[in-house]
Amino acid sequence: MDIDKMFKLPKLPASAGQKRKMPDNPNPEYLKKFKFDEAAPLSQATDEPHVNGNGKGKGRQVTVQDEEMEEREERNAGGGGGGGGGGGGGEVEDFYDDADDEGRFFGGGLNNEQEQILNIFDAAGEGEDGPVLDLPALRRQLGKFERIVTKNAEQRGKYPDDPSKFIESEADLDTSLKSFLPLTQNPPLFYPELVKAGIIPILSGLLAHENTDIAVDVVEVIRELTDEDVGEEEDAEGGAEEEERASKTRMAIGQLIDELLNNSLLDLLVSNLSRLNESEESDSQGVFHILAVFENLLSFMPPLASTITSETSLLGWLVSRLEKEGYDSNKQYASEVLAMLLQEGREVVLRFAKLDGLDKLLQVLFQYIKKDPGDGEELEFMENVFDCVCTSLAEPEMKQEFHDSEGVELMVMMMKEKRLARTRAIKVLDYALQSPPGAPSCIRFITASGLPTFFSAFMGKSTNKSKNRHLQTSQVEDEEHLLGILGSLFTNLESDSPERIRLIAKFVEEGYAKVERLLELREAAESRLAPVKRDIEDEKKTLKAEGAVEEEIEEMEVEWYLRKMDAGLASLQNADYVLAWVVMEDDGAMTHARLLLSRKGMNFKNVSSVLRELKDNIGDDEEEEGEAAEGEAGGAALQRMILEQLIAFLEGL
Repeated sequence: MDIDKMFKLPKLPASAGQKRKMPDNPNPEYLKKFKFDEAAPLSQATDEPHVNGNGKGKGRQVTVQDEEMEEREERNAGGGGGGGGGGGGGEVEDFYDDADDEGRFFGGGLNNEQEQILNIFDAAGEGEDGPVLDLPALRRQLGKFERIVTKNAEQRGKYPDDPSKFIESEADLDTSLKSFLPLTQNPPLFYPELVKAGIIPILSGLLAHENTDIAVDVVEVIRELTDEDVGEEEDAEGGAEEEERASKTRMAIGQLIDELLNNSLLDLLVSNLSRLNESEESDSQGVFHILAVFENLLSFMPPLASTITSETSLLGWLVSRLEKEGYDSNKQYASEVLAMLLQEGREVVLRFAKLDGLDKLLQVLFQYIKKDPGDGEELEFMENVFDCVCTSLAEPEMKQEFHDSEGVELMVMMMKEKRLARTRAIKVLDYALQSPPGAPSCIRFITASGLPTFFSAFMGKSTNKSKNRHLQTSQVEDEEHLLGILGSLFTNLESDSPERIRLIAKFVEEGYAKVERLLELREAAESRLAPVKRDIEDEKKTLKAEGAVEEEIEEMEVEWYLRKMDAGLASLQNADYVLAWVVMEDDGAMTHARLLLSRKGMNFKNVSSVLRELKDNIGDDEEEEGEAAEGEAGGAALQRMILEQLIAFLEGL
């Protein structure tokens, strides 16, 4: 079990599991696309996209036939037989019913925009009892959809230069695609029918439609059908029946995704990224939906990252998108998808390296030396980029690229400026300096004058210039990364080298103040860890009392160890590792540390016991292959050897 590897990968972006939903206060333009008149058959739809010569839809104009006027005329005609009184009653009824005439006295008091919004929500409410609730209705709808697609293709082929000839069928196609959205109500019933009826190849083909508005409609349908929140209600409710239904829902989504992948979904999505013009609002939304589909796919099938990065150009598109000037939601979403891809292993990271991805991300981060992100969404973007850098640094080749791209200098500059990027820069340095491949960056860190700024943060003296202090990272996490950097410096800097001597001198100056700070961090970590250790001991006693065999207890040991690491053991191990090095290097530091430990009723044997547990949990995973595994194995062997020497020294004091 390689605990180092297990804990040195950054988490997925905070928003990775948070799907983008409709805004709390949607404007009318945003709501138009959700309006679906289920009373009208698809062939009679009048929602017609405006089409120019190249088939590009630029907007929609809706024409609605007013059936209420006809009903009032019929009532008036029927009432006329009753004489003047009946006719007068009809006129009075018309007068009160007409909300557009003198509405401020007799109508609902709503303007046209407010009425439109209410009508849309009314239609959405009625949609709960829409026509597609059983298989026969779905099959009729699918048959109609196929006829509409065929008609549109025929008209476009026959009159390619005359949009007026195919505009009606294009409007029908647009409306017909919207009718797929309610299918998420029952995936186990409806999704297999889509596959069986051969609809998936048709949808995939429409992704290459000449009118990009139609292609975007298809992307939106695929996004909704593959959303990981589909069937979430069953998961949340619990119970055997709900679990079975949730399982069937996942199977249905999986079947749908497999069929989409078999019909070139990935290539078609990426090709649409290239042909959409984000300067246009509709196309920008299309890019957003495409990125959402990739997020859905990666959430459902994480290993798909290898296929996506090897068979499409998405990785290059994402990197290029992050390099563009300015900031927008699509840029943030691109950073999120990139972070998800890089999490899925060495192969993806090495493909990223071939694109000079790390160097380009460092250039993206350069802007945050002097300024903070403009809002919470941009902060999320910045954190995603930092996470991408950290993930890539898990591979030894990327540590060298980080060094060659002057990443160390950039992080030191960010630490000096003390803005929101400062603590994220400390995290990056923790990853960059680890293991033997990080040794060159350790030397560079010292020569780039990183120690003064580093120890300012270590001592808790630095004042953050950022006005958004509530957006800073947690103090415990920051302290863990600071201790990690110190551990890497002591491991990688050669004995008696100028850089190592400068490091030791920092612990000696100011009356060993930094040794005292080290023991403060150690005590804080022990305090966080103590209650968890008590809980684990109680659980062990309970298991033994219930007759658990030794094998069952051993299986739980891994889980218990991980819990302790999260609770503070990782920080405690790092603090004791650094403390052991300091007392070994300097007799004055040893004397001072012994005095401080004795005041707490402890001695160096307490430190050595922590290091022994660390040594026993290093480098157990021997299954990986390749250069990365060899580098990690060499680093693990070196660390075990160092720990053995430190333990022997401490136990001899």
